[in-house]
Amino acid sequence: MAYDLEEQEQLASLKAWWNQYGNLTSWVLIAGLAAYSGWTGWNYYQRSQAAQASALYDELQHAVETKDAAKVLRAAGDMESRFGSTTYAPMGALLAAKSAFDANDLKSAKAQLQWASEHGDEEYKSVAKLRLAGVLLDEKAYDEALKVLASGIAPQFAGAVADRKGDVLAAQNKLAEARAAYQAALDATDKKNPGRQLIELKFEAIGGAVPAANDAA
Repeated sequence: MAYDLEEQEQLASLKAWWNQYGNLTSWVLIAGLAAYSGWTGWNYYQRSQAAQASALYDELQHAVETKDAAKVLRAAGDMESRFGSTTYAPMGALLAAKSAFDANDLKSAKAQLQWASEHGDEEYKSVAKLRLAGVLLDEKAYDEALKVLASGIAPQFAGAVADRKGDVLAAQNKLAEARAAYQAALDATDKKNPGRQLIELKFEAIGGAVPAANDAA
């Protein structure tokens, strides 16, 4: 006999189980293999995107160094459209914005900062908003600058936000409000921060009183 009685019973049980669950098991296995394949494919795609974005960022840096404004904006635009999900895209936008600002192309600087303020992680968005508010301040678009500073900036930038608000309010000659903003900036800025001295100078310039070191202690 090909099988003894016990083997025949085991085979019969296996067939019965397969008839009941075999199709489901096959689908589960196929789904698992597909998920694994998708996961490895996604990782490969992510690595490929990062590598290409890195190369394009190097081109952008070179264009900035050679002051090729057209190439800077072209590279930044390519990075945002093709690799917008990578870290390099908001980095590139911030770099392109500074290049445009240095070239007195405020329109392009604002466009790059606006893009960066809407993409990337919380830190990049916060930095972009602070810089965008600075450009708007230079353009005397005071209400718009304050609107940019009103939300969407990480808590760790509270001192920088208050400082920038003080600049905008001082430019509007709203000195009492500006003093309150600079005071808030000082309260949120560590005493060892090298930028604190500039805040104190601006605060005192509009009538604020910075406590002496021994008084503050």
